[in-house]
Parts: sequence; structure tokens; C-alpha cells
Amino acid sequence: MRKNRSEKYHKILTSAGAVFAEFGFHKSTISQIATNAGVADGTLYLYFKNKDDILYQFISFKTELVFKKMHAAVEDGKTAEAKLRNLIRCHLAEFQNDKHMAVIFQSEVRYLRDIEPQIKNISKMYLDLLSEIIEQGQIEGSMRQDLFVGLVKRFILGAVEGVISTWVSAQGRYDLVSMADPLVDLYLTGLRGAEIKIES
Repeated sequence: MRKNRSEKYHKILTSAGAVFAEFGFHKSTISQIATNAGVADGTLYLYFKNKDDILYQFISFKTELVFKKMHAAVEDGKTAEAKLRNLIRCHLAEFQNDKHMAVIFQSEVRYLRDIEPQIKNISKMYLDLLSEIIEQGQIEGSMRQDLFVGLVKRFILGAVEGVISTWVSAQGRYDLVSMADPLVDLYLTGLRGAEIKIES
């Protein structure tokens, strides 16, 4: 019985993700989600209070899955640079593999005040993960020690979110994961070119 409930619950979440991504949260209806999931409207209320609760649980479920993979990816790296590359690759890969999630996180949730605390908590979890990597890099000497960690980690998060938003706007027409290494290279080397030496 638990297995059947779990399967139906996750089927509804998956269907809700597809509906929210296509129509937007505010224009989506319980009926659309139920139809997409192949269940009666009333069935949704066995698992969720309302449409808002479906979105809240969708975000919570996806966040838990993605962060498990992110932590595993980071742990696979030895150096701070390797950990950072693994984290960014994993981040982009998860969003590329689940376009509905990408659309919802980048285009929908940022405009919904009711779930603002939930989104802030997700951001904090990500920033905490970045803090550990940056601090390790500063200890190793692979990352500058004269920069505030808070500034660096927000720069990284903002850049990753920007890349994902651009990819979503382009309807996923290119390989998102291919942006990972160029992003990390930009973080580590910056925009300034090598100093040109003029021979006399």
C-alpha cells in the first residue's frame, strides 16, 4: 500500500512540474495536474492541501534529490578546484536533465512570496557548500585570501543562476553542462589577460 501511495505521490509531483513549467504556477489548475497524472481531481487532496502545497513539496523533493548529488560530487573532489568543478557540473547537469525543474526554479519561484523562506533556505544551503570549498581553496593557496568569502560565493551562485536562466530562455538549445568548466575558469582566473611584456 505504501509503495502504491509513493508511486502515485511522485507521479502527481512529476505531473505538477510539467504543468507548472508549461502554464506557469498562477495559471495552472488542480484539474490540469490531475489530468496529466491520470487521476481524479479529488485524489490530489489525499496527498496535498492545495496547489501551493504541491509546489512547496515539489521544490522540497527536488531540492533534497539535487543536494544529495551535489554533496556526493563535492566529496569526490580532492582539491578545492576539483570540488568546485564537480559542484558546478553537477548543478548544471541536474537542471539540464530536468528542464521542468529548471523552468520552475528560474522562472516561477522567484516571483512567489509565499515560498520565499523556502528559497532563502535553499540558497543558504548552497552558499554554505560554497563556503567550505572556498575556505579550503584559500588554505591550499589556490584561491585568493584577500577576498571576502561572502562576496565570492554570491558571485559564483549569481553566475550559475544566470547561465541556467539564459539556457532556459533559449529553450535548452545547447549543452548546459558545457558551460561548467568555462565558468570555473572565469572564477579562478578572472577577466584580466596576461600581462604583455614589451621587449626593448
